[in-house]
Amino acid sequence: MSFLEDFQASLEPLPNILQRKYALLRDLDKSLHDIQRQNEQRCLQEIEEFKEGVKSGNIGPGSSLSKFSDEAQDEQKHAIRIADEKVALAVQAYDLVDAHIQQLDQYLRKLEEQRREKENAAAAGSTALNPDSNGKPVIQSGRGGRKKSRLAAAASTATTTTANPPGMDLDLPVDPNEPTYCLCNQVSYGEMVACDNPDCKIEWFHYGCVGLKEQPKGKWYCNDCSGNQKRRKGK
Repeated sequence: MSFLEDFQASLEPLPNILQRKYALLRDLDKSLHDIQRQNEQRCLQEIEEFKEGVKSGNIGPGSSLSKFSDEAQDEQKHAIRIADEKVALAVQAYDLVDAHIQQLDQYLRKLEEQRREKENAAAAGSTALNPDSNGKPVIQSGRGGRKKSRLAAAASTATTTTANPPGMDLDLPVDPNEPTYCLCNQVSYGEMVACDNPDCKIEWFHYGCVGLKEQPKGKWYCNDCSGNQKRRKGK
């Protein structure tokens, strides 16, 4: 039996148990009020009798320390016992509910731990397939210096890339926080090439967006960086 099933099984009789305890509390409360009312009347009667005895002279000044009758004192003790029973019942009901709450909190903590473990595992797997921690596509070694190619994590994404003309927006399920690249301002996908100008503002470009079908040989510069270099040489 799973933790949830066990908790549900223990929770099922709880309403009936609480109902019985509350019913007993009501009965005790009624008995307590009856005894208190009866004791109050008895005490008032004995006080009046004491006053009458003082007026008639049957009770002298030295009798001022007279106590209530044994019956009145027994009723007071009985009322205290009933009040203690009420407190004990209330504590039992509270502890019973509190135990179930603590059990539920423990179950929720386990669920939260499992959820975090799954998220961490998914994040670790995603990191292995997606760009590195700096948000750049994974760089592979080759003879082209900084110019490298990047394959998409999923083959379906690469197929979609080749089927769309340069500059076309792709309807990809993308994390809004994922960085974008290239002239099309899209996320990294398919094969990409890096501009060999270290100061390039864009740096990474999709093959299709810059008219490439394969990895270029030697150094490669984007149109902007290539134009800037030509202008510097002209000066």
